[in-house]
Amino acid sequence: MKFEMLTILGPTATGKTTLAAHAALALDGEILSADSRQIYRGMDIGTGKDLADYVVGEKQIPYHLIDMADAGSQFNLFEFQQAFVKAWRDIKDRGKFPVFCGGSGLYLEAVLKGYQMTQVPSDKARREELSTHSLEELSALLKSYKQVHNNSDTETKNRAIRAIEIEEYLLRNPVPESQFPKIHSLLVGVNWDREIRRERITLRLHQRLQEGMIDEVKGLLDSGLTVEDLTYYGLEYKFITLYLVGELSKEEMIEKLNIAIHQFAKRQMTWFRKMEREGFEIHWLDGALPLQEKVDQILALMI
Repeated sequence: MKFEMLTILGPTATGKTTLAAHAALALDGEILSADSRQIYRGMDIGTGKDLADYVVGEKQIPYHLIDMADAGSQFNLFEFQQAFVKAWRDIKDRGKFPVFCGGSGLYLEAVLKGYQMTQVPSDKARREELSTHSLEELSALLKSYKQVHNNSDTETKNRAIRAIEIEEYLLRNPVPESQFPKIHSLLVGVNWDREIRRERITLRLHQRLQEGMIDEVKGLLDSGLTVEDLTYYGLEYKFITLYLVGELSKEEMIEKLNIAIHQFAKRQMTWFRKMEREGFEIHWLDGALPLQEKVDQILALMI
């Protein structure tokens, strides 16, 4: 084959996981998740793990980089990159084909560009100093260090403080040359007509609410996670937590969450278009095509 990995990307609710599982079956492959929240154990419905999608017929497609850390922790990009390399090499060593799948643009780029990264220790004194500032002040400080592409960095004070901590550490400690492998990957994007995608997002939100997403978040709060812990993860965990603590009515929660997911999907597409401008060739498939036809098109591109 011309490629040593297949990457399937796209905005939320486009059917990436199902396609990746079927492509992995055809390629005798295993899946590496590129989802920044599926890393966490106990966060299943809200992150859309949909583990049943990894079963094709009677075959379980092996998957990696899911359920690696406890909910409430903050698994960072450096840790993800290290875990990816370990899993990718293991898949290759066993003669299987890696299929990288997800919609977290930063995590995708960290692998596909081979970001040079380092582990940044926590600075307790600096954190305490920064905690006296407002989120607006923290956001302005962060923007003075870098162009903020990832909006989640300024979603909460904790996120902004950590992002500032990283930038200030890197100013004092330049990142050493890394040995991250250069991986020649085929990039396939899945997208739908905008209006259909919007309908799919809203439908999936209501399905997940019916499947017990509110109970999942309540269980996390009952287990000892704080409101700040859960709002850190954004979207479902942020808005459902605000509903559970009485800051939003159920109707307000659903409306605001639905809007936020649509905005998130738009940001994802903006990120993928940025990747294309920077030289990545993404072969876009119409999500409405029959599943087997999408798989066949991928296999044709692989050869």
